[in-house]
Amino acid sequence: MDASLTAAEITPYIVTAISAYGTAVLTRVRDQATDATVSLGREILQRFTRRNRHRQELESAVRDVADDPEDPDFQAALRGQLRRILEGDAELAAELAALLAQSGARVTTLGERAVNVHHMTGGAVVTGDNNRIDG
Repeated sequence: MDASLTAAEITPYIVTAISAYGTAVLTRVRDQATDATVSLGREILQRFTRRNRHRQELESAVRDVADDPEDPDFQAALRGQLRRILEGDAELAAELAALLAQSGARVTTLGERAVNVHHMTGGAVVTGDNNRIDG
């Protein structure tokens, strides 16, 4: 399992949960959430904080994202913390991979103008400037 890829896959869920609850996401009771994405993000984050010696660094990154959930630098810092933790905890990485597979979740879209398509039966996806499609 690639820690960078796993961190990239789980960060959007954690950011969504932080956006919904702020730093309270670290302690919020499970039955209070109704949205599946928020629930998944909170569950992932709680698995990190329940068993990790890097809790302070992770909580700091969570606070930063809670202060400004749209800030790409804060999201990148959070993703970096997640990656660092996953690199040192293969059991947690495998546990999260199983959780993602069980949930059916797949969100891996990185970079400016990146595109994520779950199912596409025809047509084209074009990104960039000054594109022209004929025909």
